[in-house]
Amino acid sequence: MLTILALDMEDAIGTHIEMAAFLRNNFAASSSEDGLLALDRSFCIMSSNTAAERILGMALLPGEQFQPQQAWEEPDLSRISVALREALESGRPYQDISLPLLMGSKLGAKLVCTFQPIFEAPQTVIGVIMTLQVVTVPAARHNAADRRDRSERVIQGIQHEMLLESLPEGVFTINTHWRIESFNSRAEKITGYRREEVIGRHCWEIFRSDLCQLGCPLRTAIETGATCTDQDVRILKKGGMRQTILVNTGVLRTATGKIRGAVETFRPLAGEGYFDGLDSEPGGFAKIIGRSKSMKRIFDMLPDIAASDANVLIVGESGTGKDLIARTIHDLSTRRNKPFVAVNCSALAESLLESELFGHEKAAFTGAAGPKAGRFELARGGTLFLDEIGELKPELQIKLLRVLENHEFERVGGTRTLPMEARIISVTNRDLRQAIAQNQFREDFYFRLRTVPLLVPPLRERLEDIPLLIEFFIKQFNERFKKRVMSVHPEVMQMFMNYRWPGNVRELERTLEHAYVFVKGPTILPTNLPAADEFQAVALTAATSPTPEEPVINRESVQCALLRTSGNRQEAARLLGLSRTTLWRQMKRFGID
Repeated sequence: MLTILALDMEDAIGTHIEMAAFLRNNFAASSSEDGLLALDRSFCIMSSNTAAERILGMALLPGEQFQPQQAWEEPDLSRISVALREALESGRPYQDISLPLLMGSKLGAKLVCTFQPIFEAPQTVIGVIMTLQVVTVPAARHNAADRRDRSERVIQGIQHEMLLESLPEGVFTINTHWRIESFNSRAEKITGYRREEVIGRHCWEIFRSDLCQLGCPLRTAIETGATCTDQDVRILKKGGMRQTILVNTGVLRTATGKIRGAVETFRPLAGEGYFDGLDSEPGGFAKIIGRSKSMKRIFDMLPDIAASDANVLIVGESGTGKDLIARTIHDLSTRRNKPFVAVNCSALAESLLESELFGHEKAAFTGAAGPKAGRFELARGGTLFLDEIGELKPELQIKLLRVLENHEFERVGGTRTLPMEARIISVTNRDLRQAIAQNQFREDFYFRLRTVPLLVPPLRERLEDIPLLIEFFIKQFNERFKKRVMSVHPEVMQMFMNYRWPGNVRELERTLEHAYVFVKGPTILPTNLPAADEFQAVALTAATSPTPEEPVINRESVQCALLRTSGNRQEAARLLGLSRTTLWRQMKRFGID
């Protein structure tokens, strides 16, 4: 088929564009197991079939540069490059170049490549067709020693597979090109992906973690040889549900000590199972907890926001859960199976932020050893989460404004225009109106970001949510610390209800986590709290009220506790940190039956 294609190319195709269409149609119609890949003289992809993508383990997009270094290492990479150049320059085909099948899972398999030049005119080569054929090495071609060595490798491979399958944690390994080579059954269960779906793919395509592109534990292992222990990482499972896992990583080395890849073991964070069922729990939406009017208003808005592609600006104090709301919008949207890429605008140096967002070409600046895709490209079809957008410098605000207006951008040092296909969700704890008045933030950029504004209230303005949050964190920490804490002491509840919580929900979580380190019995006491004297000082101020024996409780928190316990006053009193008689008096005070 390839010979006919090369001979009849002049008659079948008159222009480069027509050829690309011709190849695309023929490749799509082909039912062959062989991979077919057409490249032009600049090694840009003209067309390919799905078998080529499967064999090479990479996306082959028309117009993109072919990257053989993602599939092979030296010296095989040099052989590929030489064969491609020779086929283009001499116009002669190159047959049966044998290469290792890095992406395959068959023992004894290899890859045989053929390079067939494409002619536009009798003496004009405009491209090359690369045929990829997976073959099994016949046993007869090996001598007895080879067979023994291969048998030992097979046995070792089987033992390795059995060891991975017997582990109670998820385990996968990658090579130095970040492609997954093994994936055990526990990893399948945690992520929802089957082994066949992930082998040969980049690890970040599967896990879609918030650390994949910045601070990746596997990258640290490969680049430094250092191990990582119990790093908590948030990933997206196959169905789009978020999962927090604890990760351990280490390097894989050859017999000579050279790093050949990395291994990662992971397990779900204790208590995450409770999160998964929270959607059906009263008082919760996804992983956001609350029954207050302000939180219910947000819950009512989220489905409509998720259904649109409008830019969202989430404003609120630190620790209020703005990132959870952003992720919930993504998880509820039609983009849930696409990447959620986060950028902390305050954590990156100003000189690097532009490169991180837009990517860069080779030699665009000192240290740019090769081309790199930016966050806009990585988030293609998904969501780009811009954290701390208020810290962005005015110079970069102008460039981002142009991207939002034109829906296109260029890499740093590049000339090719790329489409912007990601939704933008921005978050800030700054008063951007005040920043505009101080000429620190552009007004036109502000209005581009806030197509849909969302204000997250601080915890001090929704005190009725504190009992729900305490109950949730107690369940979570009981799992993690293997304790059986039932409640907080009434004095602790009174402290919490009178405290202003400058760190909001995050501070409440860390306060209870600190208490779990020291609590001995079923009740968290004031002595278990960090800086208990600070809470005590606040509580003493409230002690001047006419009824010091009763904590300050509002009607909403009492109703919430009763609803949460299906009217069981004993359990409701425990949630609120009250005695049963005190709760009864509060119910009479508010006229609650």
